[in-house]
Amino acid sequence: MIRAGKADPEKVLLTGISGYIGLHCAKELLLSGFKVRGTIRNSRKQKQVQEVMATENADLDNLEFALLDLTSDNGWESAMQGCDYVMHIASPFRIANPKNDAEMMVPAVDGTNRVMRAAKNAKIKRVILTSSIVAMMASIRRGIFKPDDWTDLNYPNLSTYIKSKTLAERAAWTFLDENKGSLLPDLVVIAPGGVFGPPLGSDISGQSLTVLAKMLDGKVPMVPDAAFPMVDVRDVARLHVMALKKAGVAGSRFIASGTEPVSFADAAQMLIDDGYKGPSTKIAPRWVLKILSIFDREAKGMLALVGIRPTADNSTTCEVFNWLPIPFRRSLLETASAIDEIKNRKK
Repeated sequence: MIRAGKADPEKVLLTGISGYIGLHCAKELLLSGFKVRGTIRNSRKQKQVQEVMATENADLDNLEFALLDLTSDNGWESAMQGCDYVMHIASPFRIANPKNDAEMMVPAVDGTNRVMRAAKNAKIKRVILTSSIVAMMASIRRGIFKPDDWTDLNYPNLSTYIKSKTLAERAAWTFLDENKGSLLPDLVVIAPGGVFGPPLGSDISGQSLTVLAKMLDGKVPMVPDAAFPMVDVRDVARLHVMALKKAGVAGSRFIASGTEPVSFADAAQMLIDDGYKGPSTKIAPRWVLKILSIFDREAKGMLALVGIRPTADNSTTCEVFNWLPIPFRRSLLETASAIDEIKNRKK
């Protein structure tokens, strides 16, 4: 009698595996039984990712790597061979406007086009694209934004990052529209809010963690008058993985955030209430940021968000995925604790 063998696990090409969100997605995928082929830009990242996954008790036999760059066509289609899904997370994230917009735009927008084109040719079943709520809410200011809203790219002072996320997601939907009639992958978009949550590993060089580390150290004497919905990185990873095989979600955008906006001053007060001495709740006047923006690219990158306080309609995400977001206070304090622990280990 011949017994049917156990089916091989499905494989996911995960772009940006070594990043803050990428590491959490890799952990969720591996612990959920998927094989993962992670894209890295240099070979040094491979060992770092392997070490982090080992500490998380993930099966390293189901983890492999591909050396790829979002600014080059080389290797994308071959890297997707044998994969069932693509999770496209990689994209530059910096508050500061770059000296040249192309530094952020090319990997974000052209990179998304490369991923979609290769996914089509490799007959990938579904692409999960990491967008951002800034592609939905950055021109709304107040009121509620929903999954079908889009940021107006003509809105004054939009940062390069906001433009890059909006145009990158637009590129993915345009690719599907322009290739109707072909065998195409499903597209599902996950749009996180401001992302916090404990990092995996010891790298706290990402934008969100760097800002929080500076606040904890008392290096942010004034905070911008800006507030937007937040989300825990662990929730972001879980939603990405759930979206891979969920029926009835193809062609949808899902907001991954809490509903209520949280300001920098709100976050600082939560930290102070928990005993931290470094954070400041003093709000920087808009005129100060406008002056700073003349010579400071980070201040210029914040201008469009000053005075913003939108609310997210995350009801569809909660209903479809039976999702209850991790409370922001818990996420913030656990992140601060993790940063302190990492910094103490490095002393």
